[in-house]
Amino acid sequence: MDGNAPRDVNGTTDGRRVYLDKQSPEAYRALVHTADAVRATAAEAGLDRILVELVNLRVSQINGCASCLDVHTRAALRAGETTRRLGVLPAWRDTELFTARERAALALAEATTDPADRLAQDRAYRAARAVLDDEEISAVIWVAIAINAFNRVSILSRHPVRATATPSPAASAVSATASASASAPAPLPVDATA
Repeated sequence: MDGNAPRDVNGTTDGRRVYLDKQSPEAYRALVHTADAVRATAAEAGLDRILVELVNLRVSQINGCASCLDVHTRAALRAGETTRRLGVLPAWRDTELFTARERAALALAEATTDPADRLAQDRAYRAARAVLDDEEISAVIWVAIAINAFNRVSILSRHPVRATATPSPAASAVSATASASASAPAPLPVDATA
């Protein structure tokens, strides 16, 4: 049995996963191009990098995507986000640490990630209308759609998050990029949806 095969929570292999990005590179490149367009849309709408990374992180938390959480935590820290706010992000509604714009974006991101909850969608839209314009609402939803897609690629491929020798966020980003090119799965672009 392959010693590098992905392992489940019990440490056993569940069969070799297909790395979707490597198996279907054209489809993956199309997703990356979509992410590039989403990044441009977010910038044109005036969404700052921290708000975009909060959306990326909240969606990735809901979906349980370790790889995207790793990538976007480092990106948020590089953008100037604080560890305090990152630590309470799963409970953002219960804090006073997030602005009205961030709260509206997070609610929209959650509603986009669970589109079956129509009441949550209606509440999120009402809250967003109070502080975001149509361009910003559209951009937030597109950021959430894009990171949801990358979450699914990473989760279903079971992209690993490996320990690095250097604990600092900046050094981790550099070493993760360098080591990822030598590892089995192709890393998600660090700024895929930022």
